[in-house]
Amino acid sequence: MGTNVVAKALVSAAAVVGIAAGGLATAGTSFAAAPATAKPAAQSRIASVTAVNNLGLNTARAKNWQCWLRDLGYNPGTIDGQLGTNSWKAAQRMFNDLNLGAGTVDGIVGTNTIKALQRYLNLFGYNLVVDGDAGTKTRAAFWDFNATGC
Repeated sequence: MGTNVVAKALVSAAAVVGIAAGGLATAGTSFAAAPATAKPAAQSRIASVTAVNNLGLNTARAKNWQCWLRDLGYNPGTIDGQLGTNSWKAAQRMFNDLNLGAGTVDGIVGTNTIKALQRYLNLFGYNLVVDGDAGTKTRAAFWDFNATGC
């Protein structure tokens, strides 16, 4: 290996170590660490993806929904009354297996998931408009559907 190649490797390694340690005095601004204000934005993004969405259910009724999913063979994760990513992924898998059109199994409660939930509740006689809006009628039906369980 030539001296020039070794020198480049050492400088690159020193720059990486310096950046990891909070910056290198000789590093240009293109190598500077991100400002402290960048972290909250990243944390907010993560929080929104993993946020709990109980769609109006209290903890007891959310546990009933989780038990329902579990008993049908769809693992919602911990039965804790917090409908987070794992619970909604289980629901989305169930909805898709029933051809109710939940779409991507990502654990996010979007329009397709709400439409699939509305179609599912309609199988039990709730007669909801399938519009993807988790409005008062959809929430009331979901509340009623989860009155018993666990």
